[in-house]
Amino acid sequence: MSLVKLEYIWLDGYKPTQSLRSKTKIEKDFSGKVEDLPNWSFDGSSTEQAPGGSSDCVLKPVYVVKDPQRKNAYLVMCEVLSAGGTPHPSNGRALIQDDDNDFWFGFEQEYFLWDTATNKPLGFPEGGYPAPQGPYYCGVGANNAFGRHIVEEHLDACIEAGLNVEGINAEVAAGQWEFQIFAKGAKQAGDEIWIARYLLERIGEKYGVSINWHCKPLGALDWNGSGMHANFSNGVLRTCGSKETYDKICEAFRPVVKEHIEVYGADNHLRLTGKHETASIHDFSYGISDRGASIRIPLATVERGWKGYLEDRRPNSAADPYKVAAVIIKTVKSAVV
Repeated sequence: MSLVKLEYIWLDGYKPTQSLRSKTKIEKDFSGKVEDLPNWSFDGSSTEQAPGGSSDCVLKPVYVVKDPQRKNAYLVMCEVLSAGGTPHPSNGRALIQDDDNDFWFGFEQEYFLWDTATNKPLGFPEGGYPAPQGPYYCGVGANNAFGRHIVEEHLDACIEAGLNVEGINAEVAAGQWEFQIFAKGAKQAGDEIWIARYLLERIGEKYGVSINWHCKPLGALDWNGSGMHANFSNGVLRTCGSKETYDKICEAFRPVVKEHIEVYGADNHLRLTGKHETASIHDFSYGISDRGASIRIPLATVERGWKGYLEDRRPNSAADPYKVAAVIIKTVKSAVV
C-alpha cells in the first residue's frame, strides 16, 4: 500500500477573470485513471461560487497527469458542479459540444514574467524602461532574454507531466514568453492549458516571480499585449480542399463578433487596437497569412490545397480556453457546409 497526493485543481467564480484554485487529497493505491478518482467537495463561499448558508460545491475529476514536482503525486483537473450535480455557472468546460473530439485545438499562450519587487516585467529596470521591442522576440543573451531559467523549468515540468506541449519562445516584449499546447479534442486542449498554467504559477512561487496573464499589463505604452491565439480545425477544415468552404466558415464568425469577444478575455479592447499584430476589436476580417486580421488563414493550409486549420487571433492571454473553444465550435457548426 502506498499513499498518493492528488492535487485537485479547479477554476473559481471570480469575474471577469477566473483564477486557479487547488487542494491536496491523500488516497491509497491510486490506479492513475481519472475514472477511479472520487468527487470531492469544497467551500464555494470562499471562491465566489456559493453563498455561506449553502456553501458546498463539488469537484468532478475530468483529466489527470503525473505531478512532476512532488513525490507520488498527480495533478487532477476538475469541473465544478453545484451541490445537485449539475454544472456550476462558472463551469466553462461543460459548454463544449465536442463529444467525438472532432475539433482539434492548438493554443499559443503568451504571458509576462512579473517581478513582484518592482511591479514590472523581468528585464525592466527599476527606474524606467528597457530598449524598445525588437531584439526580444526569440532573442538570446542576457540583454534580450529574461527569466529563461523559469521558462525552461516549466517546459521540463510540462513534458514530464505528459502534456502535449509543442514549444516555447521568447515573445516581442521584454519579459514576455509563450508556450504552445495542442490536443485532438477541445476539452483536453483546455485541460492541458489550465494544468500548464498551474505548473507555471507554482514554479513562479519558488522564484518570487508572478505570472501576469493580463492582455495589456503595460497599458497604452508601445509594447505588445499578450494573446492566446486559438488554432482550430475539424474534419471539414482538415479535408474539404475548398476555398469556398473556408470562406463560408470564416464568414460565419462575422455576425457573432460580440458573442466571441465576450469570452475572449477581459480588457481586450486595450489589446485589439489594430496595432501590434492585432485587428481592431470593432472590425472583423480574415486573410491568408495576415497577422493583422481577426482570423488568419495559414499559408500552409492553402498550400495543402485548402486542407488544414484556421487561427483566431482575438482571444487574449487571460481567456478561458474552455469558453473560447466552446464558442468557436458553436460558430463553425453553424456554417452548414
